[in-house]
Order: sequence, then C-alpha cells, then structure tokens
Amino acid sequence: MKMTSAQKSLCCFFLLAILHSLQAFRDAETGLYTTRWVLVKGGSLEVKGSTNINNFTCGITGYSNPDTIVVFRAPGDRDAVSLRGSLSLDVKLFDCRNPVMTGDLRKTLKSKDHPKLKIRFLSLSKFPDLSSQPDNIRGLVDIELAGVSKRFEVNYRFYRDQQKIIRLIGERDVNFTDFNLSPPRKLGGMIQTDNRLRVQFQLGMKAL
Repeated sequence: MKMTSAQKSLCCFFLLAILHSLQAFRDAETGLYTTRWVLVKGGSLEVKGSTNINNFTCGITGYSNPDTIVVFRAPGDRDAVSLRGSLSLDVKLFDCRNPVMTGDLRKTLKSKDHPKLKIRFLSLSKFPDLSSQPDNIRGLVDIELAGVSKRFEVNYRFYRDQQKIIRLIGERDVNFTDFNLSPPRKLGGMIQTDNRLRVQFQLGMKAL
C-alpha cells in the first residue's frame, strides 16, 4: 500500500525525533556539551618563507568546503575542550605569484604523489569568548603533508565579527624537514630556501 504525502511527512517527523533523542542520550552519557561550527566561504592558508636573496609568500585562497568542526567541552569547564574536524586543501592550488616559485613549491611538497594538505583539529586550551575582542588561545592540530603527519601546538586568535561570523586565525612555524622534505634550491645551490616556514590559516564559521 502506497503512503500518502501526509503519512510520509509524519514518518519523517518521527524519524527525526528519534535521531534527536538518540543524540541527546549520547550527550547525556558523555556528559559533554557539544557545539558545531560550520565553515563559510572565504577561508585561506598562507605560508611565508625566505631565501638567501628575498622573501616569498604563497597561499591557497577561497577555501569553500562546507566542513564542520565539532566542539566538545564539559559543562562549566572552559579549560577542557576537544575538537573533531579537519580541512583538506589541494596542494596544486598554492600560488606564489611567480610561476617558477609556484612550480618549485608544488614539486617540493610532492603534489603529484600527495595532492592534499590536511589539518586535523584536536583541542583548545579553553573555550573562546567569541566576542568582538580577539581571544588568544593555544590548540593542538595534526598537519599531514607529503604523506607525513606531525602534531603541532598552534596559536589562535578567535573573535566574532559584526555579521556574527566566528573568525579563527591560526599561526605556527614549521620546517620543511618536519615532513622529510628538503628546502628548494636553484642555480646549483646559489639560491637556497630557508628550512623554516610561517603558516597561517584563516577561517570563518557559523555556530549551529
């Protein structure tokens, strides 16, 4: 017997209610307060480095995947915050505003064999205030690059803008050698890239 539109709607309502109850029960079991931050369009990742001749900046702009970061924290405890969520960026989208340098960086990062740079969010030192004033917080992430994953502590700045968008800015120095990579060299070694890079990523998020 075929279901009418009203019967289908009623079934969907009860299914959603059951799923909501299961989620509420699961939260009650863990005793954790859960918040979800959904990424909005316009995220970016930038790396800054230097050679023995000049400085350079390379970036990936316009990150728009609708990823979600799930925030877990104990009620009344701002200092125990766990995160679940990640970014997956296409290494071939790195642009250094110089074709030769862009090609060298993509080659150094092994973009053909390992096309994705992944950032997995793990924890925060506290839950951010999310006011108009920047809140400085530390956090842990796993960064996977060129097939190697390494854990880092990142310095964050959180604030909420006039459109109620949560802005997250994360910064960290990393080395090519952290990921078993050799810094690029040109002209028989006359131009040498420093091992250290400053990585900064910026995200906009809405709280559900």
